[in-house]
Amino acid sequence: MSVLLAIAVLGILIVVHELGHFMAARLQNIHVNRFSIGFGPVIWKYQGPQTEYALRGFPLGGFVGFPDDDPDSKIPKDDPDLLRNRPILDRAIVLSAGVIANLIFAYFLLVTQVGIIGVADFNYAPGVKVPEVATSVSSAAARAGIKANDIILSVDNQQLGANKKAISTLVATIQNNPNRTLKMEIQRQEEKIFLEVTPELGDDSKGRIGVQLISNGEIVRYPTKNVFKALSIGAEEFQKIVILTVRGFWQLISNFSQTAGKLAGPVAIVDMGAKIAQDNVGELFKFGALISINLAVINILPLPALDGGQLAFLVIEGVRGKPLPLRIQENVMQTGLVLLLGLGVFLIIRDTANLDGVRSIFQR
Repeated sequence: MSVLLAIAVLGILIVVHELGHFMAARLQNIHVNRFSIGFGPVIWKYQGPQTEYALRGFPLGGFVGFPDDDPDSKIPKDDPDLLRNRPILDRAIVLSAGVIANLIFAYFLLVTQVGIIGVADFNYAPGVKVPEVATSVSSAAARAGIKANDIILSVDNQQLGANKKAISTLVATIQNNPNRTLKMEIQRQEEKIFLEVTPELGDDSKGRIGVQLISNGEIVRYPTKNVFKALSIGAEEFQKIVILTVRGFWQLISNFSQTAGKLAGPVAIVDMGAKIAQDNVGELFKFGALISINLAVINILPLPALDGGQLAFLVIEGVRGKPLPLRIQENVMQTGLVLLLGLGVFLIIRDTANLDGVRSIFQR
């Protein structure tokens, strides 16, 4: 059920994106002849008065089709309501409407979560939690015996209390003491144990032990019935996610070799959403908002086969005073589409191989 919920969230976000393009065209009386969710062979379709609606075999996105270059279209080539015959601004509105729809929908999801489920707050508990430990030979934490889900209660005789500063105190102590043995008090389920860890000197001249750290505690929510407060808090959450997403993409672009491994495909996203749904279905609102904003940022990038790539063609047309030759545009877009589909297939295979259940099969 949790997997189906995660898939449903992704499906809704794709529909929202394509509806943005579709509605922007229809509201301007621009002809639209296809509305498809997915790519490849048609699974189901319905022919409306003007538009064919279809579900296709590969749910890696969707598209809105226009009759401009459809050889079977009976609409005259000089029809003013063909997309290519419209002014640049009209076409830019249609091309950017999917991104705008995803951003608006993300904000709507965050406001809905605040209004129905409540405002998020964190109830701190003593210590700092270790969700993951690097298992490589170079991991000081693994050699010391620290395990995933341990809670570090104290370090170097400093108690890590139930507050926000606990994690920064622990990180600072580790970083400031490379090659010096630190005593740690660990809570492991119902047992308290004492370990000694020696942080290693990293490339940045700071100590490290090879663990992920998060604050210990749980998220609690307080529902609000004040509409204006919900709108305000939703806007704050929206702004935070947008800023973090843009920073993440900038890091990916500026330091691709170091961050490329963090790219996630549809399988990894569904797996993440399924885990979130298992823990707390209400968090799917924020998960949906996060993915919707990521879709918006990805699509606005000036890459072939994405909305941003087509907008880049419009910018070039505006500068030149005429569009690039149609053959050049088609070749660029087709090449971009092949590369994106190839990347999508690669990520699906890699992420499927990394699923817990699949890994366990090959490790037997």
